[in-house]
Amino acid sequence: MILLSFDTEEFDVPREHGVDFTLEQGMAVSREGTCRILDVLKSNNVRATFFCTGNFAEQAPDVMQRIMDEGHEVACHGVDHWQPRETDFEESKRIVERVTGRTVYGYRQPRMFPVSDSEIERVGYRYNSSLNPAFIPGRYMHLTAPRTWFMKGGVMQIPASVTPWLRFPLFWLSLHNLPQWLYAWMVRRTVGHDGYFVTYFHPWEFFDLKEHPEFRMPFIIRNNSGRQMMKRLDTLIKMLQKEGHTFATFTEFVDAHS
Repeated sequence: MILLSFDTEEFDVPREHGVDFTLEQGMAVSREGTCRILDVLKSNNVRATFFCTGNFAEQAPDVMQRIMDEGHEVACHGVDHWQPRETDFEESKRIVERVTGRTVYGYRQPRMFPVSDSEIERVGYRYNSSLNPAFIPGRYMHLTAPRTWFMKGGVMQIPASVTPWLRFPLFWLSLHNLPQWLYAWMVRRTVGHDGYFVTYFHPWEFFDLKEHPEFRMPFIIRNNSGRQMMKRLDTLIKMLQKEGHTFATFTEFVDAHS
């Protein structure tokens, strides 16, 4: 089972590099990127899960509607991606459910920062995907955390996939920068070992970042961005389909393992 996910947020990375970047500018980038993602998914007839910030949901209700119309799941990703707050678990759910008219079952914290497990359960989420159990010094150094799904209270924890050996991360930066054959090989080994695969990307990766030096994006982010990233995602999906894997939403995964 393949769980594709997209952290559907306002583009704020330039602010990390000292660029004065408004919400409107960030939304323009993310709207275009999200539509490109949806085009790739539609052409391959696969469904995914979109973790949306409250800002994105309120600023782009038409895109949110397209996400739902094309059969994808909507989950929560905080409110303001740049300034996460302790109240985001509840506020994000309230906003996204108001915009979509649907019950939201999942949460992922911006930048995969730690979350309050008790609050996640109290608010009513069924799953939390805020852990990247990788071997990366800093934010993603989680060598003692479980690699695969596990329960905390009544909430299923669904970490991003890392390789069984060395815990090499298989998230967005890896697909950007590794030779595609090597990334595909590691994905195959991980699916074979774990029985499923979880990865995540962002809309702004599918925007042509290399055409905007004023964003001051590091090479590892702008490398293979835009239409090149669309092609890489398309190639990954087609490879997994050819090998007989099915694609599912996170809630379908939870239902299958409950």
